Amino acid sequence: MKQSFITELGLKLNIRFLSDRCFYLAILLAPLALLLLTVLIPNWFESSAFPLSLAILFSYIVWQPIIEELLFRGVIQGQLIQYHWAKLNYLGFSLANIVASLLFTSVHLLNHSLFWALSVIFPSLIFGYFRDRFDNIYPSLILHSIYNSVYIAALLLLN
Repeated sequence: MKQSFITELGLKLNIRFLSDRCFYLAILLAPLALLLLTVLIPNWFESSAFPLSLAILFSYIVWQPIIEELLFRGVIQGQLIQYHWAKLNYLGFSLANIVASLLFTSVHLLNHSLFWALSVIFPSLIFGYFRDRFDNIYPSLILHSIYNSVYIAALLLLN
């Protein structure tokens, strides 16, 4: 693989994010967001039950984050950020991130209710923020896995 292709996809390993306070704050946002959701919509989890198996756990925690982050943060956001217009920031989020997050949300409409599809836009913007901030997908990938893990843990605790 050419080095530039690896860099464009955000696959060049850079672990600076591990010393970033914002990264750890983003980790804390997942359980706090689900707690807030539970307060605002007490029975949100009832429509989210699914049969649990090791294959499903592996899919939610490993495969889906890898595939989705490679596609949305690596390919889509990585290609868009090369355009001048996509580097423009709104509230700290690049237009490339916003476009990738809207596409990410749209794809979730295929398998989820409108409510759940719309609820992924905020985590997606956070994942994209870290893609832009550190110019690689590893923080996004780790956050995505953690967010999915917290979601599954909440379902297990609440059901």
